[in-house]
Amino acid sequence: MWMENYVDILKQHLKTLVRKLKLGCKWVFQMDNDPKNTSKVVAKWLKINKVKVLEWPSHQLCQEEWAKIHPTYCGKLVEGYSKCLT
Repeated sequence: MWMENYVDILKQHLKTLVRKLKLGCKWVFQMDNDPKNTSKVVAKWLKINKVKVLEWPSHQLCQEEWAKIHPTYCGKLVEGYSKCLT
């Protein structure tokens, strides 16, 4: 999907969905860091339409946090889950 398609989808469905769900003004739009979602075209449309967007941290930050967890700890967690499921 291209960013222009994404903007078209937002134009056609976002406001309608907000009205249908009766969210009023107190809602935040959540999207991932996919390049088409974070393009200037999409950002401009969201700004013009006053859409509040939930900010996501970069993927690098997540990878750094996961790297801090020792593999042995992860292994013990997995073993513990299998015991709970049987």
